[in-house]
Amino acid sequence: MGMLIKNISCLVQAGDHLRQKICGSEMGKLNTISDAFLMIKDGKISDYGTMKEYSERYHASGRDQNRIIDARGRFVFPSFCDPHTHMVYAGSREGEFTDRIRGLSYEEIAKRGGGILNSAKKLRETSEDELFDQSMVRVNEIIGLGTGAVEIKSGYGLTTAGELKMLRVIRRIRESSPIEVRATFLGAHAVPEEYRTTVLKYVDKYVDKYVDLVIGEMIPQVASEGLADYIDVFCDRGFFTVKQTERILEAGLEYGLRAKIHANELDYSGGVQAGVKYGALSVDHLERSGDDEIEILRGTDTIPTLLPGSAFFLGLPDPPARKMIDAGLAVAMASDYNPGSSPSGNMKLIMSLGCIRLKMLPEEAVNAVTLNSAYAMGLSETHGSITRGKVANVFITKEIPSYEFMPFAFGSNLIETVILKGEIINNPPSPLKGG
Repeated sequence: MGMLIKNISCLVQAGDHLRQKICGSEMGKLNTISDAFLMIKDGKISDYGTMKEYSERYHASGRDQNRIIDARGRFVFPSFCDPHTHMVYAGSREGEFTDRIRGLSYEEIAKRGGGILNSAKKLRETSEDELFDQSMVRVNEIIGLGTGAVEIKSGYGLTTAGELKMLRVIRRIRESSPIEVRATFLGAHAVPEEYRTTVLKYVDKYVDKYVDLVIGEMIPQVASEGLADYIDVFCDRGFFTVKQTERILEAGLEYGLRAKIHANELDYSGGVQAGVKYGALSVDHLERSGDDEIEILRGTDTIPTLLPGSAFFLGLPDPPARKMIDAGLAVAMASDYNPGSSPSGNMKLIMSLGCIRLKMLPEEAVNAVTLNSAYAMGLSETHGSITRGKVANVFITKEIPSYEFMPFAFGSNLIETVILKGEIINNPPSPLKGG
């Protein structure tokens, strides 16, 4: 028995000939079908079209043996794909929120032991089971907000044991949740306190020792357990240099880990250039990006992934989405859900920020959080659009007047029904303590 969603006011991002990613001016176009139906069978999208086409194909043959949902007045979207999060973490960092209100910068907080180092300390004090429980609360939250696929990074361990603990939790999430999960090893997220020095001329020397640990110990163990799909480095001022980044990416490639890069959040770091050089699937953040970065991305398989929630929360410059799209690039967006600089996994809000802050059209924003964001996590063959044969990850809205209303009503929860792998998800429960 399958599922039929009928009388859909508008079926969004529908088509069997959609490309893996949508670039430039094409991002301003969105395939939609009015007065539509959607058929789901065995967890996959089996058919769709207009209600007139449904009557012609099915009613006459008497083959209407499905669970039926009447979506009159409602829209159906493919589930959001969120290709950049740090959702596995212990505790939260609202104290730093107050510090920023009082005038401290992200870098000043980090130098005082806050930021990533604060999260690393909390993670080391938290058991794997408790870390899993806390993370599953957030996973179920984003499922209810319409996300059907998520990339989760490590990077708060900053020791071999801590990084492996995080990645094992990500694997448990993948095994126990209906959401599609991709795991990224981010051992080079920050330099641990024990490798830091106040003597400037020795900084690179001590950071290189930590890079040696990442390359010589962490990567082989991560690979031996099959814990990661990708490898990432925070290539930016005060974190890891281009040279250190390239050493790590080369080591990752030897173990079959494709690159993803944190780049140009704080400065023109050279991270975009390093990412393209090593065939990165995506380069992320990019608040400090100009013509050189845009030009080097042109014609490559590397997609820029923008994190407007992080820029908004930290008061950073907005990434130049408009210039990128006008230059012909594909653009993806992600939530950057994390405990300190973007404590939200609401991809509908990310769409709104894309429109309000980055001056993206609603159509561009939808493309950036569905098909293009699926590409940014290597899932465009199976996720990100209403396409026959793809995984049936969709959501049904409440009654709304248009798809533009989704980013327009930035503070409203407009999602009524979530369907993942062809099954309706009703208020995903939090895990039992220690589960």
